[in-house]
Amino acid sequence: MSKITLRDGTELYYKDWGTGQPIVFHHGWPLSGDDWDGQMMFFLSKGFRVIAHDRRGHGRSTQTDKGNDMDTYAADVAELAGALDLKDAIHIGHSTGGGEVIRYVAKYGQGRVAKAVLVSAVTPLMAQTESNPEGIPLAVFDGIREGTATNRPQFFQDFTMAFYGFNREGAKISEGIRHNWWRQGMMGGIKAHYDCIKAFSETDFTEDLKSVDVPVLVLHGEDDQIVPFELTAVKAAKLLKNGKLISYPGFPHGMPTTEAATINADLLAFINS
Repeated sequence: MSKITLRDGTELYYKDWGTGQPIVFHHGWPLSGDDWDGQMMFFLSKGFRVIAHDRRGHGRSTQTDKGNDMDTYAADVAELAGALDLKDAIHIGHSTGGGEVIRYVAKYGQGRVAKAVLVSAVTPLMAQTESNPEGIPLAVFDGIREGTATNRPQFFQDFTMAFYGFNREGAKISEGIRHNWWRQGMMGGIKAHYDCIKAFSETDFTEDLKSVDVPVLVLHGEDDQIVPFELTAVKAAKLLKNGKLISYPGFPHGMPTTEAATINADLLAFINS
């Protein structure tokens, strides 16, 4: 297993396959780099170098009880990019990973990043605040915290239904996809998962979005029940200097898995543009 040891002793697991222009995939909460299997295989076959890491506290990385915040996540990615000498890279983040991408690109990406993609991302801000009155009340995230802290196995299993839109009338439920989400989630550390809820819900990425100069593609499903489209993607695209928004009627939060063919084609077109 490939790992690097970070500045605080945390071991960060990563997969690094192929050659060519690097594409770095950043996963969502509470998953791992395995959530990008459909994209890793596709872009490897197209001649790219594909890299996916397990965020600290997630997957096969160290189950940290500290540093589970967006600034640390971005610093971790910077260390990984330095260790692998990544240049001219495309960074693609799903959900929480989208926040990680834009924070990394804004703070550390100068000279290393060619383009970025935010997929079903939590940017610019999820939680309801005085400056974001249309945001999601903190009570909702408190419920996610309670479910994670006190009944994680069942809560994670239940969470998959809305995540993939399997709770919609006529949806074709894949038990394999649900089990794989649960498997990835349960590999990670409960403390890191608990802390990450604050990171993905309360971090404000407004200034990060405004400061990024590289081209950024924003992809979002209009039927996203986890990260609402109007609250995030629409706002994020307007804040970007060089942004492009593509939305998909009926697509769920987990669309990189359930709608991989469509998402992969749009990613490839953006990368090659």
